[in-house]
Amino acid sequence: MNQISSLIEDYSRGPQLVRSALEGIAETHLDQLPIEGTWSIRQVVCHLADSDIVYVDRMKRVIAEDNPTFFDADPDLLVPGLFCERRRLDVELDLIESVRAHMLPILLSCNETHFGRNGIHSTDGPMSLETLLQRVTLHVPHHLAFVEKKVAALARQ
Repeated sequence: MNQISSLIEDYSRGPQLVRSALEGIAETHLDQLPIEGTWSIRQVVCHLADSDIVYVDRMKRVIAEDNPTFFDADPDLLVPGLFCERRRLDVELDLIESVRAHMLPILLSCNETHFGRNGIHSTDGPMSLETLLQRVTLHVPHHLAFVEKKVAALARQ
């Protein structure tokens, strides 16, 4: 369970990673598109918040239900369709923090059997609780790399 404990610890650090990455970014830069064909910084943060909600639902269902089915969500449809430009960044950051704080005691209460339980993803097939936790945990650094590139591009403008 050491690997899982480490994963849970990394999951708990996600909100602070996001907050740290956004320090010093001017409000005027949040909605700019310095790299063609990519999302704005605000859209990235909204996507992270939306994804955390989806992943918490999936993880809870895998813990409590037998082989639940969960459906794919296309971020390229959700991000432009969920009015990111109208969403306050502080609310999105608080949401990520709250959702993870809510989920942490549940994860810490699980044993190895729980982490081996599966749900069925509509396109990716069987996924264990451990796999879901890995995906949501790695999701933050994956997208923060894009934020760093956007910040660098903005600095060059």
